[in-house]
Amino acid sequence: MKRKMSILLATLMSASVMMTACSSNDAKDTSTNNSNTPPAASSETDTNATNDSAGGFPLKETLTLKAVAKRPSLAPSDFNDFELVKRLESQTNVHVEWDTIVDTDYDQKKNLLLASGDLPDMFYGAGFTDSELLNYGKDGTIIPLNDLIEKNMPNLKALFEKRPDIKALVTAPDGNIYSLPVGEELGTGQEEIGANPDFLYINSDWLKNVGMEMPTTLEEYHNVLKAFKEKDPNKNGKKDEIPLSFINAYWTGDIGYLFGAFGEPDKTYQPGNNTFSEHLNVKDGKVYYAALQPGYKDAINYFSKWFEEGLVDIESFTHKDTQYLAKGKTEDETLGSFLWWDRTDVVGGERDKHYPIVPPFKDMVVKWNNGSAIGRSGTVITEENKNPDITAQWLDQLYEPVMAAEVHWGPIGTWFEKDANGLLVQKKDIENPGEFRRTVALGGAGVITGEDFEKVVAPEPRAKQRMDDIKNIFVPQMEKEHYPLIFFTDEELQTIDRIKPEIQTYTNKMRAGWLMNGGVDQEWDKYTADLKKMGIEDLMKVYQDGYDRYMAAQK
Repeated sequence: MKRKMSILLATLMSASVMMTACSSNDAKDTSTNNSNTPPAASSETDTNATNDSAGGFPLKETLTLKAVAKRPSLAPSDFNDFELVKRLESQTNVHVEWDTIVDTDYDQKKNLLLASGDLPDMFYGAGFTDSELLNYGKDGTIIPLNDLIEKNMPNLKALFEKRPDIKALVTAPDGNIYSLPVGEELGTGQEEIGANPDFLYINSDWLKNVGMEMPTTLEEYHNVLKAFKEKDPNKNGKKDEIPLSFINAYWTGDIGYLFGAFGEPDKTYQPGNNTFSEHLNVKDGKVYYAALQPGYKDAINYFSKWFEEGLVDIESFTHKDTQYLAKGKTEDETLGSFLWWDRTDVVGGERDKHYPIVPPFKDMVVKWNNGSAIGRSGTVITEENKNPDITAQWLDQLYEPVMAAEVHWGPIGTWFEKDANGLLVQKKDIENPGEFRRTVALGGAGVITGEDFEKVVAPEPRAKQRMDDIKNIFVPQMEKEHYPLIFFTDEELQTIDRIKPEIQTYTNKMRAGWLMNGGVDQEWDKYTADLKKMGIEDLMKVYQDGYDRYMAAQK
């Protein structure tokens, strides 16, 4: 009880600070109406007497499980509206009461739930940090999954036997598995599909309208943006053009990609594992903080002038992804250039042909994103679950390769069809795959390996194109090293948890302020001194030790 009260007080204090800082965010109603839920056996009572877990699915009597899940803003608020979930319930006789939380609010609300002790049976697609996995595993809030995988998850067990590296990736330093793996293994190393999550696109129609060519240097790009602002390239007689837009510190679309023009690409968001420090680069085996380097300072100094000239969308620091994705779809084209994963998401299928990629500028260093395509951000099962064996069996359905593909993209018939060889391929009538996928794919579970992409599911056309673009356009100028996905020791995680939040918040706050208002030269010495006081050297030592240990294990 003392543990939960202390966590609750700390979480409430943290939430108060976050709410003050983010008061402009609209409140979201994440409640789920379960008034039409059929009479069922509740997970609060052990139903194994009537539902023999060894008997398989469907169960003799309906079992209800309670799940908390993170969802994209475009996904249905009740996951029971997903076609795949309806099919699963029909096949298993397991009904899930979903409490979904929009992804931008998930971490805060998840922490409040954990602190309150009002736990679901599982956090689906949990996204727990390594510290949370170890701490909540140690105190029993979440349970080890090793035996459940061995006895009740034949699909996942087979994956682990074929790919022991994936099993190792989800195994904590204490030997337990607390969360399930999730990910898509498209490409390897520098040629992996997410190696550079930020593609820079430009409106080629506007280039023609202002009489300019594709920029090959940063200064040429600046001049193009200036022409976009001043020469009415959309020819509507209004000053409504947005020369450049981005989405600050997001998993894709951040301006830190352009910092590579000064030799120091800036990585501001680490998808899948919050233990990674932002602004972390590796060179010649040395892990260092990019946000303390001369190139980083020079980049901020330079790009702050673009803000001063009105060349960059000031809403880049405040808009969410839904607002950002709408900016390329206005009736009159108003977007000149932008950073994002895939252009079609932003400008739609009718316009994407005249938004080509801007190749890396001369001498630019392209970021190689940290981490791994497969992570340990999948489901955790809590101590409140009275039927963990049936829960594990239900989850294991999502690790059968065909079902895993449907989890990641959408059902056969909705997203997929089968080709002559039985391979799952994306349907040809999907106009905006990025947005459509968010509305039909459950996500949060399943692993698609490189072998699966050869034998089970074909990469969606835009994914194959993206991998070709990564290889041919970006790899030649990409960083040669990056920071891998490491499971730190408990002591290391305590150091990260103690030091990183303050450093990360301070760095990102100063970066945004300097970009919008200038002043980096005047405040740099104080900034570097502040980071030293906050413990940046101790933090980098932890990351260096973890990196050295990981690299030694590869030999």
